[in-house]
Amino acid sequence: MRNFSGAKRVVVKVGTNILTKNKGIDTGYIKSIAAQLGSLVRKSRECILVSSGAIGFGSMQLGIKKASRNIRMKQSLAAVGQRILMNEYAKAFAKQHIEIAQILMTYDVISERKTFLNLRSCIEKLLSMGVVPIINENDVISIDEIGTRFGDNDRLSALVASKIDADLLILLTDIDGLYDDNPKKNDKAGKLSIIEKITPRIKRYAGRSGSLFAVGGMHTKIDAAKIAMDAGCSTIIADGRQQKVLPRIMGGEEIGTLFLAKGKLSSKKRWILNAKPSGRIRVNKLAEEVLKKGKSSLLPIGIEKVEGNFSKGDVVRLNDFAQAVADLDSKDMDKVKGMKSSRACRILGKKCRDEVIRKENIVFIRKL
Repeated sequence: MRNFSGAKRVVVKVGTNILTKNKGIDTGYIKSIAAQLGSLVRKSRECILVSSGAIGFGSMQLGIKKASRNIRMKQSLAAVGQRILMNEYAKAFAKQHIEIAQILMTYDVISERKTFLNLRSCIEKLLSMGVVPIINENDVISIDEIGTRFGDNDRLSALVASKIDADLLILLTDIDGLYDDNPKKNDKAGKLSIIEKITPRIKRYAGRSGSLFAVGGMHTKIDAAKIAMDAGCSTIIADGRQQKVLPRIMGGEEIGTLFLAKGKLSSKKRWILNAKPSGRIRVNKLAEEVLKKGKSSLLPIGIEKVEGNFSKGDVVRLNDFAQAVADLDSKDMDKVKGMKSSRACRILGKKCRDEVIRKENIVFIRKL
């Protein structure tokens, strides 16, 4: 038996593939999810629902086939479908006497710390009032070209779980966890019950979804699990069609695959790790070795190259091993790269300090 008695704050993600049935909206399933979340709320759990479905519901409403979609069409379908999605949830949760709130997000919302803190405060206030926030990506205005997309709601749910200090992330899909082969093609495939570290082999087990309206596959769920695990939040991938799957999971039944996290990062470090970097700082080999020990700040002499335009306080990438908060903007950082701190201070004057990035603002990226 698993023990989630201490998991007070739970993020649940449902995908388009389990919100639809026979190419139509599965209102029965939506009612079931509302009832299950309602039972958790009544047991003093704080529940956040991340729901896909806007584009899929819009497609079904307007009779648009997947093959004919482009970016503008997807945005339009999302605008139509989001209304339908929330209307179905509103009716379902009303029967549970639970209020819901709609939150539509873009990646830049959580990349800017002040905006992120405002969002977190709002979500925490809603939870304190017993409201279930329903979160979706704002597909109407989120596009890859301007870098505001999360890419899929698996990633979005993991980032939400990370940002709001959730205790557990549950990804509901149409497969009961991660298998060592495709269970739809190989009846001898074995399910993995618990994973403590995501390795290249675990990544290779992930396949791609064949659902008509779905975006993510098992590979995106493993990526999401890694984001959550790195922030100290355990993740479960489970079959959302199982009867009363959420109460059973929270009751300790060994359903699905559990990705077990170890230790929690502080709120600030979770933000640094998952924010979209505004630029990149290339440091030399010696500086990288010293920084990886976790006891030193970055000095100007360790910088080889400054890439991108960023402001003081923005998150930047250090080579490919860490993310950090810059104490100088990109112009000043470029001015003093490769210099000793004493010379850098003469150039920068009052703005100067020995380090350009403080050690407490460096978060290391865990590699597979």
